[in-house]
Amino acid sequence: MTTPYVLVLYYSRHGATAEMARQIARGVESAGMEARLRTVPAVSAECEAVAPGIPEQGAPYASLDDLRHCAGLILGSPTRFGNMAAPLKYFLDGTSSLWLTGELVGKPAAVFTSTSSLHGGQESTLLTMMLPLLHHGMLLMGLPYSEGALLETRGGGTPYGASRHAGADGKRSLDEHEQALCRALGKRLAQTAQRLETSHG
Repeated sequence: MTTPYVLVLYYSRHGATAEMARQIARGVESAGMEARLRTVPAVSAECEAVAPGIPEQGAPYASLDDLRHCAGLILGSPTRFGNMAAPLKYFLDGTSSLWLTGELVGKPAAVFTSTSSLHGGQESTLLTMMLPLLHHGMLLMGLPYSEGALLETRGGGTPYGASRHAGADGKRSLDEHEQALCRALGKRLAQTAQRLETSHG
C-alpha cells in the first residue's frame, strides 16, 4: 500500500502554470500530505515527432498509474482559446481504461489555470476542465469565499479554482492573492482527501 498522495498534474509551456503547481503543492504539503507533481509531453503536428521519455527539466511525465493510485487530483493548464491546452486534453483522452474500471470514482479533484490577459478565459477554461473529471465520477472542489483573497484579488482567483494573470509576456509574478489561493486550493483538497481516506480506511 503506497502512502496517500495528491497528484498535481499540469501542462506548462512557459512556466506560469508550473509556478502555480508548485504553490499548490506547498498547500497540499501544509496539510501533511505528499504532493506528486507531474506534467505531460507536448503534442506535435509532425506525425513522427517523439518526445524524450523524461523531460529536460521540471516534473516527470505522468503515467496512468500516477492517476490510478492518487488520493486526489489537482489539474492545471494554461488557457487556449478558453479551454485547456491540447497536451493535457490528449492525456485525459487516454484515460478511458480508468473510466471503464471506475478507478477515479469518489476521489476529490480541483482545477487551476493561467492566462496572459486578465479576462482571457480563466473561468471557461476551469469549467471545461471539470467535464472529464465529472465523467470519471470525481468529487469537484472549488474555492469558497471564506478565502479572503478571493474577494481582494486584482489578478486571478475564481470560485471554480485557482487562476493567475501571467501578463502578455508571461512574466508577471504570482501576486500575494494568487499565491494564497493556490495554496488554499492545495490545502483544501488535501484535507478532503485525508478525510475520505480515513472514512474508507
